[in-house]
Amino acid sequence: MKNHEFGKIGEDLASIYLEKKNHKIIERNFNIRHGEIDIISIVDDFIVFTEVKSRSNLNMGRPSESIDYKKINRIREVAEYYFYLKKDIEKQPRFDILEVMKDNNKIRINHIENAF
Repeated sequence: MKNHEFGKIGEDLASIYLEKKNHKIIERNFNIRHGEIDIISIVDDFIVFTEVKSRSNLNMGRPSESIDYKKINRIREVAEYYFYLKKDIEKQPRFDILEVMKDNNKIRINHIENAF
């Protein structure tokens, strides 16, 4: 399986996981010129911007370790633009990371709430 194929599977699994945790998914792959947010959802008093990182093995480290300062800034800029477009949203923003890892042919999910 190619990396981008596992990445797509990871995003699908992440969506299912979040829905089971009572998130209402309102956008997937929200994309503008400066970047993308994988999943935008609402839970409780938050609008949650989730970055999904998937790894088919852990040889290169944990998925979240690949999210650097530059990526965080891009996600924040896209979220800001999303608020600009959706002026009626009255929720507090939260930024999560959802790691999807394949380990010994088992899929593990690690949800890091309020990651940055």
